[in-house]
Amino acid sequence: MLDDANRVVPGFITHYAPLIWLHSEDPFRPADLLRHIRHTSPAVNHKSIPDVPELGLDNLAILNDVSSGQVALTAVDDVTTLPTWLYGETPDGSGKTQNATSCVVVLVERGPIDIDAFYFYFYSYDRGPNLTQVAEPVNRLVKDDGSGTHFGDHVGDWEHNMVRFHDGKPTGIWYSQHRDGAVYQWGDAGLSLENDRPIVFSAYGSHANYASAGDHIHDEALIDYCDAGPRWDPILSAYFYHLDPISFTLTQLTPPGSSPPPTSNITSFFYYTGLWGDAQYPDDDPRQKTVPHFGIKRFVSGPTGPATKQLVRKGIAPDEGKHRSWTEWAVGVVMSLYPCCIRGWRKWVWGVVLLGVLLSVPFGIWYALRRYKARRGYKRVETDVQLDDLTWREDSSPSRSETELRRIE
Repeated sequence: MLDDANRVVPGFITHYAPLIWLHSEDPFRPADLLRHIRHTSPAVNHKSIPDVPELGLDNLAILNDVSSGQVALTAVDDVTTLPTWLYGETPDGSGKTQNATSCVVVLVERGPIDIDAFYFYFYSYDRGPNLTQVAEPVNRLVKDDGSGTHFGDHVGDWEHNMVRFHDGKPTGIWYSQHRDGAVYQWGDAGLSLENDRPIVFSAYGSHANYASAGDHIHDEALIDYCDAGPRWDPILSAYFYHLDPISFTLTQLTPPGSSPPPTSNITSFFYYTGLWGDAQYPDDDPRQKTVPHFGIKRFVSGPTGPATKQLVRKGIAPDEGKHRSWTEWAVGVVMSLYPCCIRGWRKWVWGVVLLGVLLSVPFGIWYALRRYKARRGYKRVETDVQLDDLTWREDSSPSRSETELRRIE
């Protein structure tokens, strides 16, 4: 690609680019990257960094060198008031966000004819689930105060698809979903296409990407809602780049339909390693709340940017998957057993079986110890004993009576 003087994006990158259906009731739409930056101020440990010049896409990475701590692009407004810039922009009838560039396409050449195309989507706000989005039976452990408060909210939200190409043809696609995701081969029945373009459903509030509409379980017991709301075509307003997988050098490419090469090389924002939103508020902050039993916070830290999403990977999915906590593991076990063993009358049957198992454990231990004591002191002789030898020993050994007579004599 870089051998071309105009550095033009290959046609198959846009031909097979994903199409997104936003949720019809989600108020938080795709957001302009620069506008987001201009409504934030860099901070470390919730303290503003002084003497920072006006930040933009072409100099954001300077924040990597201003502090040893993690920098967070912190909203200048109180996010609990939901200022208008958090809502982003609804696409028009053609699917384009006219006043917002919310998509970043990064092409990683894995070989002469193999390319991974990452399609990143940006939103200024991620609204987490409320207690009505907790699946049974876990929802019974959480008391709903009726306020409808959402938990896991954060400023800034990066989502993405990755399409793997071989010789200009797609072979598979990755859908990012919270800390995990889903892989589809291009011929899978679960993957829907429109004019060769994979369909993506953006979940209400969280903007997680799914291949189908409806309800989806994530993080063991939380529910994402998807439907066919406004149609968004991200590549109509996007930045396109080539990434060298060895040097990690990013080069801007010419957008589709443009003849001259880019006059600028806006890449600094890509190398910014900090958070694209507020850091998690401390517990003594009046805006912060905690879900009992689970420790989930109302506000969590914003995400890091595209450069941290394992752009150089072996498989279609990231090489390093998510790590589950003990709480998530326990919830996962309960959710797995719930349909077959816990729901309704089944819980009583399951309870009897479990009680039987628990009672059988001490009995089994007692029985095993008894068998062990009974066999203790005996040792199996592995060699053959000749009967003739036994007879000789018996004949040659003095009997008890003979021994007694000798003593008398």
